[in-house]
Amino acid sequence: MPHLSPTQPLTLASLADLLRTKEAVRLSPEAEQRITAGNVYLQQRLQPTAGAETIHSFFTRLPDAGLPPTEQTQWQANLLMSHAAGTCPEVPTTLVRRMLLLKAHNLSQGHNGVALTTVRRLLDFFNRDVWPVVYEQGSLGAYGDQAPLAHLCLPLLGLGEVNYQGYRLAAADVLGLFGWEPLPLQAQEGLTLLGGSQFMLAYTTEAVERAIRLLRAADVIAALSTDVFGSSTQPLHEALHRARAHAGPIRVAARLRQLLEGSELPAQPWAQAGSPELDPQAFRCVPQVHGASADALAYVQQVVETECNAVAGQALIFPDDDLLLHGASLPGQPLPLVLDHLALAVAGLGSLSERRTTRLVAGQRQLPPYLAAEPALNFGLLTLPHSAASLVSQNKQLCSPSSLTESGVADLGPLSAGATAASEARRVVENVEQILGIELLAAAQALDFRRPARSSPALEAVVAAFREVVAFVPHDRILAPDLQRAARFVREYDWA
Repeated sequence: MPHLSPTQPLTLASLADLLRTKEAVRLSPEAEQRITAGNVYLQQRLQPTAGAETIHSFFTRLPDAGLPPTEQTQWQANLLMSHAAGTCPEVPTTLVRRMLLLKAHNLSQGHNGVALTTVRRLLDFFNRDVWPVVYEQGSLGAYGDQAPLAHLCLPLLGLGEVNYQGYRLAAADVLGLFGWEPLPLQAQEGLTLLGGSQFMLAYTTEAVERAIRLLRAADVIAALSTDVFGSSTQPLHEALHRARAHAGPIRVAARLRQLLEGSELPAQPWAQAGSPELDPQAFRCVPQVHGASADALAYVQQVVETECNAVAGQALIFPDDDLLLHGASLPGQPLPLVLDHLALAVAGLGSLSERRTTRLVAGQRQLPPYLAAEPALNFGLLTLPHSAASLVSQNKQLCSPSSLTESGVADLGPLSAGATAASEARRVVENVEQILGIELLAAAQALDFRRPARSSPALEAVVAAFREVVAFVPHDRILAPDLQRAARFVREYDWA
């Protein structure tokens, strides 16, 4: 049975497995023991003892420990309601699922003092496909993703709205449907639920997964474009990249050599007419650009997986050491930095792809202008470079750094703006999926004009799969549906 355990670190691979599983995800016995021990310890420390200083609050802000139990419960509800000030657009349910799972895993470490019932209910939402309505805008990152996490956790109290079976419903109604009672939150649970970086982490983990797939797709599509355009393979020689010594370019060059092995196209007269120094840099420099992006994403993945298992909070408890520590560990600065890094690395793939597409449709190397079957009558793929260039231009704006911390009012800082970095990085990934889809459409069209010669077996297999969803363009047609299908192919095809 799949489970969350504090002794088994969450990786991108294990997170993906949990998101795909059809079985219910549970807490491991170790997780339940840690959560219970942390909650008991916190409640004991919050009780005044004779001859000792009364601890008015576990946290320094918004003290509630001195309130009667009924008022304390209302205080927690007021805290979540007052912070549920997110605004549109709505977070996709695929990312809300990640938020629930990541929040439950974070709380399973036992350093926050929440009740076991609270964590179990978050997993109940995940396992029963109950997705709280969360909004994208509202987090500044100073004390965690407070606004989106407030919306995520309101349904614990029977408040807010959820998406269930395609309908947007009041959370109280869905709780009643399952026979679940609203949870009266205990002391400090509201602050704990609002603390953390699960909003930006959900976006980041998905973006990294898609970016890793994009790297593989970019290598294959670039190899196909290189082959059909007739560029020399000399820039892929192992000695060149060994001399520069960067690991990423060495791996990418090796993969391109493997992908191109067995192609008939380099032997064609139109391919032998050129020389390596005359080939456009968009074809000659693929290992350098793709390899640098690969190295960058390796670093990003390392930081993201660390953050998946990190415990953040304005104050944390350590029952085994009898410690309550205030450490200001909430600001989400590690993620904005790598999100900016991720966006730049992925955008670089798109920029190079757009340049290759432009060359493919330019009527060079005995390819017809605009890759049109009847250039005198049809415009062919004339507008594809325009569409790709518009996305490249937008990516330049989206890659403006969000990780530069800003000062908040009084003690409310630093503001990491990690939520902005997360949504922008995701949009860059989506844009590059489309840019690479555009290049693949052009490269497959060009390959058909190279017949009867064939590319390598590996590349021919990719084109055959692509042709099942996007057909050859023999005459002008509306290309928007083809572009959408091409982007979906890039996103979903097994590039490994």
